Amino acid sequence: MGAIVIDLEKCNGCTMCSRACPYQAIEMADKKARWIEDRCTLCGACLESCKFDALFGEMPVPEVPDFSDRRGVWVFVEQHDGEFHRSAFELLGCARGLADELGQEVVAAVLGNDLKEKASRLIHHGADRCILVDDPSLAYYQTCTHTHALSELVKQHRPNILLIAATHLGRDMAPRLARRLGLGLTADCTRLTIDPDERILLQTRPAFGGNIMATIVSRFSRPQTATVRPGIMTPLPADSSRTGEVSVAQVDMAACREFTRVLECVLPEEKGVDLASAKIIVAGGRPVCSDRGVSVLREFADAVGGEMACTRVVVEEGFLPATRQVGQTGQSVRPAVYFACGISGAVQHKAGMDGSRYVVAINKDPDAPIFEIADFAIVGDLFEILPALTRAMRER
Repeated sequence: MGAIVIDLEKCNGCTMCSRACPYQAIEMADKKARWIEDRCTLCGACLESCKFDALFGEMPVPEVPDFSDRRGVWVFVEQHDGEFHRSAFELLGCARGLADELGQEVVAAVLGNDLKEKASRLIHHGADRCILVDDPSLAYYQTCTHTHALSELVKQHRPNILLIAATHLGRDMAPRLARRLGLGLTADCTRLTIDPDERILLQTRPAFGGNIMATIVSRFSRPQTATVRPGIMTPLPADSSRTGEVSVAQVDMAACREFTRVLECVLPEEKGVDLASAKIIVAGGRPVCSDRGVSVLREFADAVGGEMACTRVVVEEGFLPATRQVGQTGQSVRPAVYFACGISGAVQHKAGMDGSRYVVAINKDPDAPIFEIADFAIVGDLFEILPALTRAMRER
């Protein structure tokens, strides 16, 4: 255990240490500093603040546990009504690169009912093995049953890395899994790499409103767990020649207490658009916040066979629905061509579209940040340029 030691001879009662402590673990008594052990986290803020060398500390050096028995990069495969979510194939592509660098295998963890025949698709997209928990209670997602089943798999097989898509389902289950198993969890990652020295997972995600990118590591728990933003990673092409093992794991589902019972599953009518699957996207920024602006944008999108999208301000002004928003708080997309019309290029928006193959930027401001990532730049008024491009496309 560490400790903070106070030299009362040197302490002159300046209170700088007590003001620096964020946990109120240093207080003044008889004009001298006094350490309160129960409140202290040994952060060292008081030591740095003391100008009179009256404080010194015996700071503990945490010991990293031996995780040499933890092997494998696991992907939780989300499924709905027996169909694998597209995010599963994106994560398998990412996991394949991580596993190859570590010299380990990729394992797809599937929770569902009667999915063994379909599991071979996961092998074709990069998995070396597929472990299936087959039970009627897992046919539809329920927080308690799915968290129980996946936590039992992790306990049995002791993976090194676990990746979960940051979908509505993944965001519900991942923190409960982390709490149950005592794991570190990095949410909404946009980049995953392996540290060449420590051989641990570097998990990068936007922070402080997308103004910086933070890289986080989990040194003291396994598996290293992260949720990954859908639409960011690139799935591998299906390779039917790949072979791998598909096995059914035994998990005692009776040990899981169900607080709810599914009587019927009624799927809502499809609303909005899946921008993540679009090949061409025409997105508008603040200048299209008008009926005329939306009309110009829609006509051009129809002419090029693309989907219409927008930035956050267009949604907030009520001109397009939230389902068409691209960015940190919207969808992440990777189209072949992304038309950025009247978009300045704020970091929050670029976080959702910087995986686009080609970016065509149209903006009146020649110094707009969007031009820094654009493959093709057009400086001008979108209300002149888009109608001209629309006419040209229709003539073709």
